[in-house]
Amino acid sequence: MPADLAVIGLGHLGLPLAQAATAAGLTTLGYDPDPQVAALPGSGGPLSATEVRRLLAAGFRTTADPAALGRVRTAVLCSPTPLGADRTLDLSALAEAARTLAARLRPHTTVILESAGYPGTTEKFLRPLLEAGSGLTAGRDFHLACSPTRHDPGNRTHRYRNTPKVIGGLTPACTEAAAAFYGRLTDKVVRARGPREAETANLLETNYRHINIALMNEMAVYCHEIGVDLWDVIRCAETKPFGFQSFRPGPGVGGHAAPIDPNHRTPRGSSPGSPLRLVELAQEINGRMPTYVIQRCTTLLNEHGKSARGARILLLGITYKPDLADLAGTPAAEVAARLSDLGAHLTYHDPYVPHWEIHGRPVPRADSLYEAAATADLTVLLQPHRTYDLQGLAVKAQLLLDTRGATPTGAAHRL
Repeated sequence: MPADLAVIGLGHLGLPLAQAATAAGLTTLGYDPDPQVAALPGSGGPLSATEVRRLLAAGFRTTADPAALGRVRTAVLCSPTPLGADRTLDLSALAEAARTLAARLRPHTTVILESAGYPGTTEKFLRPLLEAGSGLTAGRDFHLACSPTRHDPGNRTHRYRNTPKVIGGLTPACTEAAAAFYGRLTDKVVRARGPREAETANLLETNYRHINIALMNEMAVYCHEIGVDLWDVIRCAETKPFGFQSFRPGPGVGGHAAPIDPNHRTPRGSSPGSPLRLVELAQEINGRMPTYVIQRCTTLLNEHGKSARGARILLLGITYKPDLADLAGTPAAEVAARLSDLGAHLTYHDPYVPHWEIHGRPVPRADSLYEAAATADLTVLLQPHRTYDLQGLAVKAQLLLDTRGATPTGAAHRL
């Protein structure tokens, strides 16, 4: 059967789109080249097992057979584009998805890129692959557009329907074709001048978050050094009704959306623009936070006559965001690795993560949270899940370091 939509890539981008499209009544097909991913295990991904069951019951179909892509009206590329070891975007999965789609691309199909990329990805990277593999011309034989994702996992206020969608098409007709598609999923469509403007809007949004978190992380270190309560400073500052948006410090910055400097992220390592120096500085600052957390841990232990070597340390909340099972880029991994290297005996607790490994070795999971906090030499709160009774934990813990400012004032040592 033909489908209204093919979602290519069933990860943190693809599944929320599939969920929104299915809810809007579109016949939706999910494709992933990995048969295990296409089977939708519903564990540790953007959707819970219950949400996956509901999605399938609503008619959503998945496949690892690329032949199904030849019978769709709209195809949205949601392949992962993670940062590699050299901090350049890895576009290999996107390239493979584009080649797979191109071999089966039909005239009049609308192709949309949601995967993160640098400005120019749609026109200079994706378009040649689609045209070479299909023999069709973008903008004439098929529509091509970019609409970067704005999905915020766990956000209960801003869902797919009430989050505006930015769209930039290769031609005005491409923009309108993509707008017609997304108009069925969201209340507001914002038309960019073209794909590069849409891609750059995503770059700005992502970098804005990282730069502001970096400022707050620097403020956290500074305020601790001069004996000022940063959390009270934030409480006061956020009462200003203009010119200030509140961000929070933490042990690092996780998530799938990494900060991007196009001059260091393009495949050839070059860009026509000037370097985004603030982005690199923000990444440097945020990257130092796990080390700073370790420093605070060792200082607290020393002040109580203990050494990090041999200390029993409990890590609470190891995901990158509260109330989610997602471990993408979580700073907890580096914190745990560094503590382990210092000789600490680690345990962890997270209601969303039943098993966790560091350096290829499993970290013991605490069965009884309060008992573990009571027996640990130091408890480190890395993510304040809603299920945690932070007041009760503060009472039970021998020594508690709160890296998120979530505990009541005076109940714990704060970052």
